[in-house]
Amino acid sequence: MKKILISAIGSGSGKTTVTCALIAALKAKMRVNAFKCGPDYIDPMFHTRLGVPCGNLDPFFCDEELLNDLFAKQRQNADIAVIEGVMGYYDGIGMTADASTYTVAKALDCPVILVINARGMSASIPAVIKGMAEYKPDSNIRGVILNNASEHLFKAIKPQIEELGIAALGFLPKDERFNIQSRHLGLVTPAEMSDIEEKMRLLGETALKYIDIDALLNIAGEFYTFAPISEPKPMPFRKIAVARDNAFCFYYSENLEFLRENGCDIACFSPLTDSCLPEGTDGLILGGGYPELYLNKLSENTSMKSSILTALENGLPCLAECGGFMYLQNSMIDGGREYKTVGFIDSTAENKGKLQRFGYITLTASDDRFLNKGAVLKAHEFHYFDSTDNGAAFTAKKANGKSWPCIHIKNNCICGYPHIFYPANPDYINKFLSLCDAYKNGGSN
Repeated sequence: MKKILISAIGSGSGKTTVTCALIAALKAKMRVNAFKCGPDYIDPMFHTRLGVPCGNLDPFFCDEELLNDLFAKQRQNADIAVIEGVMGYYDGIGMTADASTYTVAKALDCPVILVINARGMSASIPAVIKGMAEYKPDSNIRGVILNNASEHLFKAIKPQIEELGIAALGFLPKDERFNIQSRHLGLVTPAEMSDIEEKMRLLGETALKYIDIDALLNIAGEFYTFAPISEPKPMPFRKIAVARDNAFCFYYSENLEFLRENGCDIACFSPLTDSCLPEGTDGLILGGGYPELYLNKLSENTSMKSSILTALENGLPCLAECGGFMYLQNSMIDGGREYKTVGFIDSTAENKGKLQRFGYITLTASDDRFLNKGAVLKAHEFHYFDSTDNGAAFTAKKANGKSWPCIHIKNNCICGYPHIFYPANPDYINKFLSLCDAYKNGGSN
């Protein structure tokens, strides 16, 4: 299978735009799988909207072996994998390249295409490319695509780029129709964009016109065959209700697949529009997302709130992350207005107007209530709201040494701001599933 990684010198360069354009163009020629580097939920939504599966490749959560395993598992039945990087190519933890897109490229031995936002640049473009390519001797930067460039600029600068031994593959012109709005947690999600299909179609047509797809495919490597991974999945023996709508939409595809591979029937439901949890629920997962954008509907859906509250008080196992955690509290405050939410956790979440905690963290269990005391998990936080009580079942710590208490454990509910990647933390999710089994067999635990 061919593989290519799309990176850039920094955020805002147009990686998502270029990646979507390439996926849309390549779909006309072959079977495509997509991946996203880092702890990102929104960019994969754009990839899947194009009709291709998308996974996450996160070198903080996963060692090199697990990265390759996840890549191999999801690449089945595809001719090419298109991987979108995160931030700048070398941007990792602190001032290092650890857990960066560069780390993923090395682990997968993947050729890299650099996206350069050409706005306001001309002769400096080759200098930037040379610096990025030579900063690490094994950068594997093989090609360049200019974003926000004119045809005149690309033709003029192409010989200077190729003098560096790097292919100048083409460009995307500046076009307001390509724009995707952003907000506090990243891009607006595709489900909220009425013109998303037209944008994706236009991007694909533009890529076919201005980017040398054949040259890109040559860089992406040769086709080869591999033995398909066909591990049999167990028959479902527990039902896991997963909140999935515009308010709760942040889920790693690998997390959901982990559940399926471990005997779970996933029953999606909507706290926005449904009146109660799915019948026969053995466990509940409330993911992150944008509950703050739908507070009127969430607070007014008293039937759903009552259904969840009663189930949790009766011992239904639950994992709630970030937005899901906020929803379980007494209320949420946004713009000075308070909205009543589920009321299972005796605290209030309030919009602080700026990032509260952001980045990779390690979690250490403070007691034996869920995992053994001292057990360590890898996680990620990214939120503007903060709670009057963030819990103290774990201690979170960043690479710079900053630490704080987090996560509530109440009945069989584990909830807090950290996001967890299940394949990298199997003890965490397996413990949850054991609680679901006990609940299914005895009604409570």
